[in-house]
Amino acid sequence: MFVVISGTNRRGSNTARVAAVCVRYLESQGHEVKLLDLIDLPPEVLSPDAYFDRPAGLATFQAAIDEAEGLLTVLPEYNGSFPGVLKLFIDMLEFPRTLTQLPSAFVGVAAGRWGGLRPVEQIEQVFNYRNALLYWKRTFIPAVHEALDEDGELSDEGLAKRLHALLDGFAAFAKTNARSAQ
Repeated sequence: MFVVISGTNRRGSNTARVAAVCVRYLESQGHEVKLLDLIDLPPEVLSPDAYFDRPAGLATFQAAIDEAEGLLTVLPEYNGSFPGVLKLFIDMLEFPRTLTQLPSAFVGVAAGRWGGLRPVEQIEQVFNYRNALLYWKRTFIPAVHEALDEDGELSDEGLAKRLHALLDGFAAFAKTNARSAQ
């Protein structure tokens, strides 16, 4: 199973729309996919006590990632970085085992012209620290508010092809580097 994370808790976000595009494409290719939307995080995660006493509602998120053969994170650029809620979510995952040897890939989205390059590079450092296996290819979606049509699909054929190439390549990478095979 692949897990796709929508890396913000902002309601109605373009990040969630792009994550949904990824889910639909992976499913169309015959993969089982679970979407984890950070908007569904239990509010108790924001409590300082959550570091010591994990909220019960976090268990479904943890279990999904534990079962994943690959983890795709779609993340927006907020103030030159990725959202704090995404970092908090990663911090809440059991350390160090959760991301260790987990094939991981990233899609950056942004209103600007670089399509989330900065947050993807920054989160890769966090995933490296957590010993994830990073897929070398990344996709960046600039001017995301213009890149999605009213049906929530990518309107630029070239961009859609790049995203599909990332997803196809990542699926093969995850299969080759499955945690259970190591």
